[in-house]
Amino acid sequence: MPHAHTTHELAACIEACLACSRECRQTALTHCLPLGGAHVEPDHFRLMFDCVTACDAAAALMAGGSPYHPAYCALCAEVCRACAASCDALADMDDCARACRDCAAQCDAMALHDMHPEPRRGGRGAERPRRTS
Repeated sequence: MPHAHTTHELAACIEACLACSRECRQTALTHCLPLGGAHVEPDHFRLMFDCVTACDAAAALMAGGSPYHPAYCALCAEVCRACAASCDALADMDDCARACRDCAAQCDAMALHDMHPEPRRGGRGAERPRRTS
């Protein structure tokens, strides 16, 4: 049976995602960009902004009560772990790596929620009854 997350758990995960997004964006623009070299190597720099995007999307879906937030949280955790590993390989990226690991841990817990929402009844996308003639 899926675990129903409390308001506190959702709020903590949303905050971790937003904190990670802020830290990655700020670090990329105010630390990596001025340093250049390996800090702006395309794979690393792109991964930092992938992390920003993943965190923002997961936070928005949780805040909106989307039944799809667990799937996004699972992806966000994966991207955050990759970003943390990339940051660990460079000098002076400890705060960014820590924010990524914290977010990944929160999102991993949130992803344990039921990842298969019930199909909607009625409205767009609902199955229509088959006619039998």
